[in-house]
Amino acid sequence: MYSPAECDALVALASADLVWVDDLSDSGWVMERLTGAVAAANRALFGFDIEDSAESAQIACYGAERQGHFGWHSDIGDGRLAARRKLTIVAQLSPAGAYDGGALEIRPSAQTVTADRAQGSVTLFPSYLLHRVTPVTAGARFSLTLWSHGPGFR
Repeated sequence: MYSPAECDALVALASADLVWVDDLSDSGWVMERLTGAVAAANRALFGFDIEDSAESAQIACYGAERQGHFGWHSDIGDGRLAARRKLTIVAQLSPAGAYDGGALEIRPSAQTVTADRAQGSVTLFPSYLLHRVTPVTAGARFSLTLWSHGPGFR
């Protein structure tokens, strides 16, 4: 999905633990690539009623100095935008060997699936699925996340 050079360029633009892509100059290509990937995967796999990506994509840094992690959660929640989330896409920006820990785990059933750690790979899943990022114990994990929105599930 993203080349190592593109991943490195995005990481270089991120100046904090959480950066919204819309706040970065010359970032239109990022949203174009993500929304195109979501649309194609949605047509092929899910068939969800997707209307837009009403939230900016975010670049997140999970650093070992704080054992950066995110506990089990789903991306659908309260609030005008979170309630409309249908699909979550996460792009791996860091090289797989740049950190220890920091696994993106998704629970589509009783079994947990671990996302690909290859730099530039993407993982797409329904936003209602439970998922987490395990604590980073060395280095730093950078990821790019976008949510696609639509009317409530029926």
